[in-house]
Amino acid sequence: MPISAVAKHLREAKHVVVFTGAGASAESGIPTFRDALTGLWENFDASKLATAKAFRADPSLCWGWYEWRRRKVTQAQPNGAHHAIAQLA
Repeated sequence: MPISAVAKHLREAKHVVVFTGAGASAESGIPTFRDALTGLWENFDASKLATAKAFRADPSLCWGWYEWRRRKVTQAQPNGAHHAIAQLA
């Protein structure tokens, strides 16, 4: 489909949903989960951090890990993909 047709459909749409992969935020320095060597599950054990059982077993560890991730996100700057998605709004 020509880009002009895509643009026409976007202009006429009442709702638009954008699906991206983790790479959209990785360019802003936000770690992904499954990248080889750099992914979060490469460096951390998901069963010790990302389940209700893990939280009950060690809430401090889980909160610390999620707080670290939250800080990474708040320190990140939007990249071109984020700006393009925002322009659709």
